[in-house]
Amino acid sequence: MVNYFHPIEKLNSVNPTSGTDDTDCSPEQPANSAPPLQLLLFVDKRPSSREQTRHIRKSLQALKAECDFELQVIDVGEQPDLAEHFKLLATPSLLKIHPDPRQTLAGSNLIAQLEHWWPRWQRSVEEYSAQQKSASALANNLADPKPIYSVACATELVQLADEVFRLKQEKEHLQEQLQLKDRIIAMLAHDLRNPLTAASLALETLESNQKVKEGQKSRLTPTLAAHLMKQARRQIRIVDRMITDILEAARGTNAQLHIQAKRIELGAICQDVILQFEDKFQAKSLNLETDIPADLPLIYADPDRIKQVIVNLLDNACKYTPEQGTVNLSILHRTAYKVQVSICNSGPGIPEENCERIFEDSYRLQRDKSTDGYGIGLSLCQGIIRAHYGQIWVDSVPDRGSCFHFTLPIQK
Repeated sequence: MVNYFHPIEKLNSVNPTSGTDDTDCSPEQPANSAPPLQLLLFVDKRPSSREQTRHIRKSLQALKAECDFELQVIDVGEQPDLAEHFKLLATPSLLKIHPDPRQTLAGSNLIAQLEHWWPRWQRSVEEYSAQQKSASALANNLADPKPIYSVACATELVQLADEVFRLKQEKEHLQEQLQLKDRIIAMLAHDLRNPLTAASLALETLESNQKVKEGQKSRLTPTLAAHLMKQARRQIRIVDRMITDILEAARGTNAQLHIQAKRIELGAICQDVILQFEDKFQAKSLNLETDIPADLPLIYADPDRIKQVIVNLLDNACKYTPEQGTVNLSILHRTAYKVQVSICNSGPGIPEENCERIFEDSYRLQRDKSTDGYGIGLSLCQGIIRAHYGQIWVDSVPDRGSCFHFTLPIQK
């Protein structure tokens, strides 16, 4: 059943033979002044199609004496959205859009089809006119008859549908951004408070030790004081990394990463990051295995950004590896142009269907939604590695652990 709408815009109808207007389309013309038989002829600019279109127009002109109609000719090249709206598969195609039911004629024998269906179309027009007169009499002119469907309505509907789709996508994107910000705000108090509290306690202990009166023995041994200072620095670095991640996420997925590349020793960076995680690994009794060749070539990369990637991946490995489990960090001189870093853990693994999605912005596995975190660490890692023209991926087997790999270019 065709829905009827008041047309916002009326397209000029084209005479089947001359190409001139068949109806007066001035704004003052009532919507229902057009003939009740409404036809659309979809054409294209192919030479073979032009000849067929000319014969169709000639046939329509001959039939016009039997039943008046309004014809609107549409070039599918200029209005492909209308061809999609009416689900056309070929041109030329002739559509009867009013009265109901809608009907499409197409194919090499289109004129023969038209001659076959024309008497039925005439009867449908007569039935429609009779129904309108009957309805008008019964309603005693209290209700206006429904306006005839126009192709302009279809055009407007297609445009509105596209706009609605775009707005829905924009709404979903904004909702995702708001949800991300809400999660960050909700977790900031907890996630930032822990390292800040630990750093504050370490510094307060050191400060109180310095206030010991002369002649009194220090309450802290040099070893313990050095440990507290190291702990404070480590916790401050954690806070700094969290703030960096949050700021990167707030800039959005399309933010451009600023890379300051130079020649660096990847092995030295890995060793430096490993030292930062000593206490964390000891707290869970984790076994760290490393395979870092001494003859690695220099790479061309931003040292701070690469350190950020390794920290994120090692932090995840430590988080998901059970106590007394194993974490492995290895570097492979894979080709003459790239080196590969692999960080593996003996944790629960990642379902196969999620292995690609975990690098999406704000994506978190179902099992992690009740735990602390933003779901932005791996997305940032991917952005950093891609900015270095490298690749990052994961190999994982559920209940048997995961291996995250990334490649970086060698300095030539």
